[in-house]
Amino acid sequence: MTNVIVPHLFPVRVYYEDTDFSGLVYHASYLRFMERARTEMLRALGLDQRALLEGAAGAPIFFVVRSMDIDFRRPATMDDVLTVETEALELGGASLSLEQRVLRQAELLVRAKVTVVCVEGGRARRFPPDVRAKFERLLPD
Repeated sequence: MTNVIVPHLFPVRVYYEDTDFSGLVYHASYLRFMERARTEMLRALGLDQRALLEGAAGAPIFFVVRSMDIDFRRPATMDDVLTVETEALELGGASLSLEQRVLRQAELLVRAKVTVVCVEGGRARRFPPDVRAKFERLLPD
């Protein structure tokens, strides 16, 4: 299969509400930016999180962040236009590992390795075949 979205790009503008008293982006705001980027990546793959939660894949499933290793390298400030790049690294039976990078033009501000897990009924479960097939499209050939 060929790649369809590698990496997925998501633009973000920094607003006043994203900053702290120093005028720099508050660290938790980067987590929100990356969460939105992952959600939009799912949409681009044709995965509707609400529909999945309502059982569109045969059972109600959702995705949770299992782990995140994040490196804050440089700050962003109000009105900066950023891009969140999301790239798949590895697909397991119930998990997907991603690298996310927040950039201001070509300047790397934040890098994170994120592992998300498929959950049903409070427990990890293997990806349904149709969901797995969509995630496979993100992996390098």
